[in-house]
Amino acid sequence: MEIILTTNIKKLGKIGDLVNVKDGYARNYLIPNKMALRKNKKNLEHYEKIKNEIAEKENKKLDEAKKLANELKKISIVFNKEADEKDQLYGSISKKEIIEYLQNHNIKLKSDDIIIKDQIRTIGEYEIDINPYIDVTEKIKIVVKKN
Repeated sequence: MEIILTTNIKKLGKIGDLVNVKDGYARNYLIPNKMALRKNKKNLEHYEKIKNEIAEKENKKLDEAKKLANELKKISIVFNKEADEKDQLYGSISKKEIIEYLQNHNIKLKSDDIIIKDQIRTIGEYEIDINPYIDVTEKIKIVVKKN
């Protein structure tokens, strides 16, 4: 199904892009959440009318993401975990734990915003990427200490 995006969606496109997606994804997720419109003459005309309003909303989201990135520069995350004699953790550090830690510091993120390249399974320092908006990425240092 060909649709018109009304928001920027990671890995799909930017506002106003015409993209092809699977019918179910468009019908069940994008269109009900007002993230896209079906491509037809009526919707193209409607999109042209509301284009400026949508662009303003996206600019606000971009500004909030930049503020969030500046706040993230000030934070270093420290976890105290149980580990064996070889410094292997019993489990690993998950996105959920990182989100909870940041929420305790009044920073709200979604799971999709966190990019962990290598799993965190041992004691040490790690770097992860936080991507709250398209083209806004901040690196955060995570320190894992032995309990």
